[in-house]
This record gives sequence, C-alpha cells and structure tokens, in this order.
Amino acid sequence: MLPAEPDPTALLTVTGLEKSFGSNSVLKSIDLSVRSGQVVALVGPSGSGKTTVLRCLNGLEVPDGGTVAFRGGPAVDFGAGVSRRDALSLRDRSAMVFQNYNLFPHRTVLENVIEGPVQVQKRPRREAIADAERLLGRVGLAEKKDQHPFELSGGQQQRVGIVRALALQPDLLLFDEPTSALDPELVGEVLTVIKELADEDWTMVIVTHELAFAREVADEVVFMDGGVVVEHGHPDQVLRNPVHERTRRFVQRLLHPF
Repeated sequence: MLPAEPDPTALLTVTGLEKSFGSNSVLKSIDLSVRSGQVVALVGPSGSGKTTVLRCLNGLEVPDGGTVAFRGGPAVDFGAGVSRRDALSLRDRSAMVFQNYNLFPHRTVLENVIEGPVQVQKRPRREAIADAERLLGRVGLAEKKDQHPFELSGGQQQRVGIVRALALQPDLLLFDEPTSALDPELVGEVLTVIKELADEDWTMVIVTHELAFAREVADEVVFMDGGVVVEHGHPDQVLRNPVHERTRRFVQRLLHPF
C-alpha cells in the first residue's frame, strides 16, 4: 500500500486506480506500492477486482482514473485521458502469467516462449532461443521444447507460461491465480517454481486463493472486497489475526470450507 512518505525502494506505485465496466464499478480508488524484490499477494472473493488490478498494470485494461508509475519511468495518469498505446507502455515493465495458460496451440513450446522477445522486443532470434532453452531447463521442460501445448499436462503448460513471462525480462511478474485451472496433484510443481522465483528476489504480484502459499511466500498480503482494499499487511497479521471482520470471514471460509 502507499506509504505516508514516498518509498525510494518502490518499483511500482499505484494511486487512486479506478475501473468500471458499464455501471459496474470494479475498482474504487486502489492504492498499491510494490518494492523491488517484494512479493505481494492479492486475496479476496471472486469479483473483488483482483484480476482487474493485474490487467490494468499490464495494459490489458485501460483504467478510468488513477496513476501508475514504475521507478525510472514517467507516471501514467489515466485521469488525463490516456490512450490505449500509453496503457500498453506498461507492458514494457511487466509480464503476465494467466490462469488458463493462454499459449498458442499451433506453436511449439519454444515458439511460444520466443514470440514476445522476437516479435515485440525485436531481440535477435538466436539470442531469444538460447535464453528460452535455458529458462525451460530451469523449470524441467528442456525436453519439451518441440512439443505443442496439447501434448503437455496443465502443470507443464503453466510452467511454460511462467517461462514465457520470464523470457521478456520484466521488472515485475504478475500472476493471475496461476494454479486455479490445475488438478490438485499438479499445483505443487507450479507453486515450487514461483517460490524459487521469490527466493531469487523477483518482484511479483500474485492473485491467489492458496492462503497457505501466500502466507509462506508473500511479504505482504492485500485483502480486497467490492473493489476496495479492506486490509493489508504482513501475511501473519492478515491471514492469522485479521483486524477487519470481513477479512476474518473470508479467511475462515477458505481455511474451513465445511
């Protein structure tokens, strides 16, 4: 969340972010600050606006108001009538991992990974291939590089999605419920990769319902409901001893569903 004084370690600062779809106000003045190397977990019920926050940060949605600023770059003020091109400029600093993988089905694993670096970032193809092969190796998928997504398990496809994001060399990784589409036995292999990235000080914002994972990996947990931030703080405080009754009910329902 935004500190009282400007935080010189903040990689990302979001102020007053607003977004509506028709008459439905999805985000109502969201403030968020993410430090370099920090992992922030966004939790909350479905429809609370968590995914919309990520999509705004990655330029997939254009907010109706508010400011998004990455350290070292200009602040993008959406209250000033920012164009979609300006919103897309945020994608130069971040990369998204989607809950449903979003891989190109007609392309191989390797082709999926190098698409962004070659076509968008205009990096030399040979360099992009070498980087992709290295990254696939680190997540145990080197031997899958010539296969197509339909030949992979869900967990493998999501690991490819993570590699695709890493290949863009972003400052910020955004994860939209990265395990929600997986069979339970495949969740662990994806969470392991994300935990390794956290241990390597990657800066990440993760939307998740895996509260135990958020408690273990996140430096800060932000609980959202109804398009606003209800509570935020250290995982032990928000998930073990929340201040707000709404947070307590949410945590209890996820930890004790029956």
